[in-house]
Amino acid sequence: MHNLVAISRVLDWPSRVLGRWLPWLVATVVLLKFSTVALRYLFSSTSIKLQDSVTYAHASLFMLLVGYAYLRDDHVRVDMFYANMSARGRALIDLLCVMLCVLPFCAILGWFSWPYVSAAWAIREGALFFGGMPYTYLFKTVILAFTALLAVQAVAVALRCIAVLGGERVDVFETTGEAD
Repeated sequence: MHNLVAISRVLDWPSRVLGRWLPWLVATVVLLKFSTVALRYLFSSTSIKLQDSVTYAHASLFMLLVGYAYLRDDHVRVDMFYANMSARGRALIDLLCVMLCVLPFCAILGWFSWPYVSAAWAIREGALFFGGMPYTYLFKTVILAFTALLAVQAVAVALRCIAVLGGERVDVFETTGEAD
């Protein structure tokens, strides 16, 4: 069981790294949005690239931090019964959720996103609107990164759930302290 926990901690690494550095993107999104509003209302001007960059940065922020949110147990859950369960009961529920919901969702999303993303790469898809952000194919790749990050974190959570069910005393989610 110790090996499962050790492997799960290694699988946590991408979430921990992104969880430490990507929140700085929030400041970038705020500054970009402020710039968009300032251009519009102070100078009666606009920039499609600037507007696209707000959308790209905002969407990337949420998609790339999904694993960190899962690591920290910051996802939505109905705690009516879960909160009163034993650690083993919660681990069983979490393991079932990973196996029946999260991993199948990742597989389905990855399966259906692959042609979409690969088609964008095949033509090196550019701006969606004239004057917009180029390299749209790179942005679309974030969908696959989202899928991979969530799946890897789900496997890490599942390994810790199995360890708890096997009698190990370990937190399934990192709910206290700073990551890393």
